[in-house]
Amino acid sequence: MLFNKFKLVVFGCSIIGFSLLMAPLEAMEFLAQTGQNELSRDEIYLIENAKKPGWIVRPSGLQIKILKRGNGNLPSPSSDVVVHYTGKLINGTIFDSSVDRGTPATFPVTGVIDGWIEALKLMKEGSKWSLAIPAKLAYGKEGAGTFVYPGATLVFEVEMLEVKTPLNTNYRKN
Repeated sequence: MLFNKFKLVVFGCSIIGFSLLMAPLEAMEFLAQTGQNELSRDEIYLIENAKKPGWIVRPSGLQIKILKRGNGNLPSPSSDVVVHYTGKLINGTIFDSSVDRGTPATFPVTGVIDGWIEALKLMKEGSKWSLAIPAKLAYGKEGAGTFVYPGATLVFEVEMLEVKTPLNTNYRKN
């Protein structure tokens, strides 16, 4: 049975795409906190994902699942990092992947979207995490490119391969 077109009206607030896995009180609390009167499928995804085993929800709304704990260096805001990643929409569509390109990406910790910045500052070398990034920590209401629609929640798998710092002899050679 499909519920993606299901609409429920609760105390004057409509909840579009409401999932039967989410309790109406949770939906109402989210709507009250955000000042909205409808939930998008991306917001519902975040609410439901937060309930899954192993997921940690940060105060910002960033969701992290640690797949592998690293024991290497922790980056600072002035570090560059070398990572392998795959970025998907909540429907599984891959919109970017260093893994598929076969080449890790290198960039400054503070040179990416806010959800990545927050996660990278917490990741040690050798770590592999899944991230569920709310739109407000990604591309917001504007979206980006062809695939990342306005309000999109982004789902990443990120592996921290190396931290390059000013004290590291490999710093910014690339």
